[in-house]
Amino acid sequence: MAKKKNSKIIRYRPPLNINVGMIIFSIIFVYMVFSVYTYIKKDKVQFYEVVEGNIVNDHQHTGIILRDEQVEETDCTGYINYYVREGKRAAFGSPIYSIDETGKLADFLEENPEAGIKLTDDNFVDIKRQLSAFSMNFENQSFGEVYNLQYSLEAAVLEYANFNSLGNLDALMNRAGITIQQVTAPASGVVSYAIDGYETLKPEQIKEEVFNRTAYSRAFTKAGNLIQESAPVYKLVTSDRWSVIFPLAEESISEYSGHSTLHVNFNSRDLEIDGEFSIITGQDGKQYGKLDFDQYMVQFVADRYVSFEIDMEKASGLKIPTTAVTTKNFYLVPAEYMTYGGDSSNTGFMKENYSENGTQLEFVPTTIYYSSDGYYYIDMGENAPFQAGDYVVKPESQDRYQIGTSASLQGVYNINKGYAVFKQIEILKSNEEYYTIKRGTSYGLSVYDHIVLNADTVYEGKLIYQ
Repeated sequence: MAKKKNSKIIRYRPPLNINVGMIIFSIIFVYMVFSVYTYIKKDKVQFYEVVEGNIVNDHQHTGIILRDEQVEETDCTGYINYYVREGKRAAFGSPIYSIDETGKLADFLEENPEAGIKLTDDNFVDIKRQLSAFSMNFENQSFGEVYNLQYSLEAAVLEYANFNSLGNLDALMNRAGITIQQVTAPASGVVSYAIDGYETLKPEQIKEEVFNRTAYSRAFTKAGNLIQESAPVYKLVTSDRWSVIFPLAEESISEYSGHSTLHVNFNSRDLEIDGEFSIITGQDGKQYGKLDFDQYMVQFVADRYVSFEIDMEKASGLKIPTTAVTTKNFYLVPAEYMTYGGDSSNTGFMKENYSENGTQLEFVPTTIYYSSDGYYYIDMGENAPFQAGDYVVKPESQDRYQIGTSASLQGVYNINKGYAVFKQIEILKSNEEYYTIKRGTSYGLSVYDHIVLNADTVYEGKLIYQ
């Protein structure tokens, strides 16, 4: 019998070779993943670069215009034709309009094209100006003003046409046997054809309902129309002095009080002017602002309501966001207690330390955050160099001062050195988004300093990774 062969096979296992490069790569990969994860999870501290700037508080208002106005009426019935354009000044005794009682003038103008009824380039420029001013001041909620503009432009076009032609018509009408009655100005003044019933309104009669414009309308007597006896046809503004009265909110009353003059910007006319300011009490017992002007009345002669801005005092300095400002508490130490270290470069105070060997004085370097009224503001907190109850000694004296009195300061966190350092600020002016602060303060900020955008995200001494 043949012997059976041993078929057991033992596999060869190669030795474990450790690849150092793979290990290093794995460590670097894990480190990068961890770094990215911690960076994503870490709260980001945003910063702001301090710049020079100023704040102008612009307050929007809409007011009603009051002038010395007198409405003139006709003393007969007929077709009216004007000689004076809207907003032009008329001298005493100069012709303003004419009344054609027969109605023949309109037919005559139609049959005699040589009269030259046309609009000039100046007429078109003025119409474009009215359209531009209206579009700049238009608001959707006051769409009714579109119809007032339509009536105003129609009256202007007819007025221009009549003015351009009537000057040459006298001889032609005389030959045709047409007579018209001319009406002259009873006084010198500026002519307007927009009549709204507020011509006799006085400041003391102002009430809240006056500013409700939903039912407001203006009447324009168009050239060529048939008018009845005693109908109002134009108004004469006899003084260059005019007023704008507007409602006042409580915050506006407190802000404007004490000002006798305010700077006003009429955006629709691209006009800035100073007005005499006063606060009056209306018929309803409410307080209203009153601005008085003695020029530019002609630009607003056809308007009753006007929107404007009041520019309050500008404050120039350093401009910072309101979110960067915080408040911090400090200990107060009399300024005469401050001294210097051995090399005279460090400022600080001599602190009393107590031990079994008695009382000893130790110089403690201290950061000064602010000085006011003979006191230095120094840090307070668990890690501060001084705590409430500690004593400091006046240099070259036995006088002692106990730490305890405190006060607060407004400031921001400066991060120029890579960590948060509180810097005191003095606010000059503010609005909803920015403060203008005083520049050049001893312990404050400078242009191009980097500060924390949101002061609530950091604390004193926190490391900042920008």
